[in-house]
Amino acid sequence: MKRFILLALLVVIALTIIACAPAQQVAPTIAAGASQAATVAASAATRVSDAATTVAPVVSGAQTVVAPATATSAPTPLPEAACNKMPNAITPAAGSLGASDNPIIITFVPSTDVTKITLGGEAMAECLGKMTGLTFKVQVGTSEAASIDALGGGKAQMGFLNTFSILVAHAKYGIDSALIAQRVYGIKQADGSYKSFDFDPDKALAGELTAFYKPEYFTRPDTGIKTLADVKGHTFCFTTAGSTSGGIIPRASIAALGIDPDKDIQAVYAGGHDKAAIGVYQGDCDAGVAFMDILTDNVSNLQAKFPDLLQKVQVFELGDRIPNDGLQYAKDFDPNLQALITEALLEMMKDPAGKAIVRSIYSYDAFEVADYSKYYAPFEALLAKAGVDVNKLIKQ
Repeated sequence: MKRFILLALLVVIALTIIACAPAQQVAPTIAAGASQAATVAASAATRVSDAATTVAPVVSGAQTVVAPATATSAPTPLPEAACNKMPNAITPAAGSLGASDNPIIITFVPSTDVTKITLGGEAMAECLGKMTGLTFKVQVGTSEAASIDALGGGKAQMGFLNTFSILVAHAKYGIDSALIAQRVYGIKQADGSYKSFDFDPDKALAGELTAFYKPEYFTRPDTGIKTLADVKGHTFCFTTAGSTSGGIIPRASIAALGIDPDKDIQAVYAGGHDKAAIGVYQGDCDAGVAFMDILTDNVSNLQAKFPDLLQKVQVFELGDRIPNDGLQYAKDFDPNLQALITEALLEMMKDPAGKAIVRSIYSYDAFEVADYSKYYAPFEALLAKAGVDVNKLIKQ
């Protein structure tokens, strides 16, 4: 029951952070019973209903910092994909959605380097355009909340949201997922094989495609930090307040240990998963969190910028499984266009060059047709067991 309540509170916190206008954020409290969870939920619901605008979240007791300085490097050139025109491609009439004068807007959340997301997104959009006959325009949201509201408020027709944003978009706007991402689990080795950490209970899955990921916690050897309980009194780099693995779950996990993430640590919001790792490497933070495994991820490619990264930054703990992100469509977007775009994206992933383009955005290795009841509804079921209804929270 305690686990159910914790997950309930995680989503409530996510709704508050992502959906609200600036307000002081109360440190997550792990309740001892469902009634206390309901009290927290009611408070969160009030703040959600009072929100008039969507802006980057503000967290009390935390420091929002400019991204740490990085070594500059030219973006890796993207390959030339086949992008063959599909038999069912269409030619939209002028003025209709998908025509050159009325492009389909794709929104992306700014979870990593915005330049790389933009370049990869534009290359993907160009290829999808050649395949479908449609015209697309790429926009990277200023925050997770901005992308949610763009997709739900008619300013974007399709998007790639992070996990908690998917839950919020579903509850707030009735948006479902079309595809869930799959990634090869583990850390790629020099010989092409994959492994995970000895302390990872899922290490046997290394090298397999999975529809989940985990937060990883890292530090420098000189900090004395060995477990998450040791971060008390230290500076700690989160990614963004609305990030699932880089903000929401780590804050609640730290709070579950009796550590107030607003008072007992000096929280720093670095602005991205790669930037949180760089913050620890450069000494701006004693420890930090990001998705597994940001240190060796070849899309962010931090080792090219910092060759001694793995000597100076080490992973000491992993979090629990989180359902992957993926592709969503606006609720009122033409189902026929949805089907055409989804088919084209799946075909693009069959071409090695096309897959490399898509992978350059968020490290996607494959897609699976999304089943909300299989991957995301369990979060809602856990909430229900704790007496919390996400849909009611959003509508109050």
